Amino acid sequence: MPAKDFIKKLTDAFTKSEKSNIGKLFIIVDQQISALTRALEKTEEWRDIDIAEGKTLNNLGGNVGQYRGQTTDEVYRVLIRGKVARNASDGTVNRMIHAVAKSLDCKYSDVQIINASDSDSADEHEPAAIIIKRIPLRALNVVGLSTNQFLQLVSSIKPAGVRVAYITLEGTFSFSKDSTEETSDEGFADIEQAVGGTLGGLFTPRNDFKLPI
Repeated sequence: MPAKDFIKKLTDAFTKSEKSNIGKLFIIVDQQISALTRALEKTEEWRDIDIAEGKTLNNLGGNVGQYRGQTTDEVYRVLIRGKVARNASDGTVNRMIHAVAKSLDCKYSDVQIINASDSDSADEHEPAAIIIKRIPLRALNVVGLSTNQFLQLVSSIKPAGVRVAYITLEGTFSFSKDSTEETSDEGFADIEQAVGGTLGGLFTPRNDFKLPI
């Protein structure tokens, strides 16, 4: 409640003015209450790993047993989400996709993982191996996660004894099969760029360190 509303509730024995001594006292109390409210609201917001930074983010990571190492806040958020998702994973392909998508905060459809034994290509058949057919390059670039670091993340999610055969880093763009210009999820983008294929390419930092997982 603002100070002026407190002042209005005073009895007629007091001067109902913000310039009076009691009015000034109410203004000071109101400022302190407002500052405390803002601090509590910020504390509540920073319990969200997508907002928390620095030591507060370290505390959230420590709660799930995931420590920062040399990672930035952006990469550390990926590790924390990945740790939570890994704890719930049962090693199936669907659960691995779920864990990767949760880690990178992307759609499940952005990730495609198959068993190598289920591949359409005879050259790719291999028991106890998986193939990462599609990964969200945009999500990796946003947080600054390198190819090697992403492979570490996937390796921490996959079942023991299962090998990652390879990861496809190509984009989704493809040309139409006929002479008609195509606007689709895999073709040219529309004016709003709501649909359209993406080109390959992944940023690799100079200091491509090993993640603490």
